[in-house]
Amino acid sequence: MASVLKKLAGDTAVYGLSSIVGRLLNYLLVPLYTRVFAPDEYGIVTDIFAYIGFFLVILTYGIETAFFRFSEKNKTSESVYSTALVSLAVTSLLFIGLMYFLSDLTASALKYPEHGNFVLIMSIVVALDAFTSLPFAKLRLENKAMKFAKFKLLNIGTNIGLNLFFLLLLPSVLKENSDSFLSIFYVEDFGVGYIFLSNLIASLLSLVLFVPDILKTKFLISIQLLKTMLRYAMPLLFAGLAGMINEVLDRILLKYFISVPDDIANTAEGTDYIFSQIGIYGANYKLAILITLFIQAFRYAAEPFFFAQKDKADATKTYAAMMKYFMIFGIAMFLFVILYLDIFQHFIGEDYREGLGIVPILLAANLFLGAVYNLSVWYKLTDKTKVGMNVALIGAGVTIVLNIILIPILGYVGSAWATFFCYLSMMLISFYLGQKHFPIPYELKRIGLYAALALAIYLIHAFVPVKNQTLSLIRATILLVIYGFAVIYTENMASRIWAYVVKLKSKLKK
Repeated sequence: MASVLKKLAGDTAVYGLSSIVGRLLNYLLVPLYTRVFAPDEYGIVTDIFAYIGFFLVILTYGIETAFFRFSEKNKTSESVYSTALVSLAVTSLLFIGLMYFLSDLTASALKYPEHGNFVLIMSIVVALDAFTSLPFAKLRLENKAMKFAKFKLLNIGTNIGLNLFFLLLLPSVLKENSDSFLSIFYVEDFGVGYIFLSNLIASLLSLVLFVPDILKTKFLISIQLLKTMLRYAMPLLFAGLAGMINEVLDRILLKYFISVPDDIANTAEGTDYIFSQIGIYGANYKLAILITLFIQAFRYAAEPFFFAQKDKADATKTYAAMMKYFMIFGIAMFLFVILYLDIFQHFIGEDYREGLGIVPILLAANLFLGAVYNLSVWYKLTDKTKVGMNVALIGAGVTIVLNIILIPILGYVGSAWATFFCYLSMMLISFYLGQKHFPIPYELKRIGLYAALALAIYLIHAFVPVKNQTLSLIRATILLVIYGFAVIYTENMASRIWAYVVKLKSKLKK
């Protein structure tokens, strides 16, 4: 089992090169956005990306997981891949055609009627990303983690480079020399549109990178196979939509339920206030980055890993170990961000820092979400994907109800608490159902011990203030080290760590 877990850790590390490192680089655009754009402008970006999440789920309709499942059943058949790929191509093209005619109407419904072009650009982006999701999934199935990472990093690097070009370089150059040839690339009032344009060019690059592989595909289309895959995938689609409700609906509901001061209600200034609150919430949500990106990398490696281990005698022990180590590292990341929040707050502009109080709530919520992904293993392996749909729908119900109740009272803080209780409820329900139908010997006492220690450390840090920042950072470091030593002692890691150090020393001497 140790070797299997090492392989999972290795795959997670490689996928992490594209998801953790890559998306970390992408997240580094947030300091730029929150300094270049006012909160109400960034609120439009946050709002549009919330809808993008929904449409990406709709346009992929669970076909990625179905591809993993049916490829495992039909290991010698290329028809699974080609059938799914053609299906995605057709639906993506239809979506682009539809949004070409509806973009202006959609923008008006979303309360930014003058930005139909933004809606159209991002519609093309989501269609391209939906289509290329399957070639990326094929790389994961074939264990081509390095190629996967390279393509992802090229996409992200292009997006980052174009953002820097449009938002920093061009304005700076044209300020000094308005007659520069670079002026042909710049429209002064396009604003946040450059964020969307950069995403479009990066997504087009991903498509171009996959063209050689796509052209090599033997297109063996099976309508019957597609029907079977869609039947498997449909519950995943609804589960995915419910998941997106849990993940991003709060940004959308803020727009409709947040209390606007009476003196600016029903005015343009009131609309700006609404989007500024969305922008502040979205920016502070980004401070949950470490846990979010760790979960992303883990999911890339874990999903095919779950299926590969299912027939092994010690599979349940492996899944239990996965959960324990996931929680150990997840809790460490929670503490790292919270204890050093005085440093992390500089990640966002000063106009956004009034929302820092929601960061611990969102970090804990995302940790619960990571546990849900681990607990979901049983229904994916037993083809009971409707269970995942039902759990996600319950979470969606919690999200909707609590947001509607809490946003008018607490504003975006209410959205943070709604996210917390949504993922907590999903975790508890998933655990109960999993142990009932597919028992896994999770080490609950160990996990509970680490969670209790983390809570105690957080409470000490939060409610025993230290005014001197240097002393506060020293204390934060000591508290984090205490957690680390507690894990090493409890897991009997000391001897293994020392053996690794000795081995490393001997290699260096040679």
